Amino acid sequence: MPGKISIIGTGNVGASCAQRIAERGYTDIVLVDIIPGLAQGKALDISQSAPIVNFDTSVTGTNSYEETANSEVVIIASGFSRKPGMTRDELVQANMKIVAEVTTSLVKHSPDCIIIMVTNPVDAMTYLAIKTSKFPRNRVVGLSGVLDGARFSSLIAAEVKVSPASVSACVLGEHGKNMVVIPRLTTVKGKPLTKLLPKETIDKLVKRTVMGGDEIVGLLKTGSAFYAPSAAVARMAEAIILDKKEVLPCAACLDGEYGIKETVIGVPVRLGKKGIEKIIELELTKEEKQALNNSAKAVQELIKTMGLR
Repeated sequence: MPGKISIIGTGNVGASCAQRIAERGYTDIVLVDIIPGLAQGKALDISQSAPIVNFDTSVTGTNSYEETANSEVVIIASGFSRKPGMTRDELVQANMKIVAEVTTSLVKHSPDCIIIMVTNPVDAMTYLAIKTSKFPRNRVVGLSGVLDGARFSSLIAAEVKVSPASVSACVLGEHGKNMVVIPRLTTVKGKPLTKLLPKETIDKLVKRTVMGGDEIVGLLKTGSAFYAPSAAVARMAEAIILDKKEVLPCAACLDGEYGIKETVIGVPVRLGKKGIEKIIELELTKEEKQALNNSAKAVQELIKTMGLR
């Protein structure tokens, strides 16, 4: 096996992500959870699907961090999920202690790992992990645009009646209500979306994308999305472990790119063995730049609530 991935938190996202990665068969997996038996049980269940799906991946469950030692990638999916009516500020307060403790523990055993942050609000938690781990910014990346872009692409595909694979979406900024969806740079079979759909229709699709997580939380009542998020995280992990140099929209800490500093927001990045190997700067209009700056300010306010500024 070319690497080892540890997944911290075996709720719906963490466990689904483990299943997706295991079926790809390119790395061993360690599942960690504080609840006795939970990670062990899910690891055993996934392992017993191997003869059916045909993979050789080793999947281990544990309640300690010792078995995560020397992980190449660590996915942090622990913490509270959003409940109906819960604000992102409330979510920050609930999850910051968990993320800080998890980060400290995993860094002790895997000082050279790449961290993929899933815990929400992901932009703020990614920033917290960078400060807690003291890793360089390229080694901590958060889930954002891979998921948001997929949501936008799926809605467009249904509207235009094409395969989702033929849609290339452009979504930047905060993973939340301040995300910046850019229809001008979104294409369907290479054609700009703005040439295919009227503005009113595009606006409706954009609004539904921005509220995508809330829509699912409202429908499920007792949980949040996990099928699409787990698929997005698995794709990011694969790009890193297999050194694919794939350009994906992720939550990254900017240091002057797009005129923004010391803030984590979603931008296109090239992912490889070293984590974020390059931040791609798109040519944005004045209005798009302003929207991205406003999105960054929203994240900065969340960061302030954690006392990191």
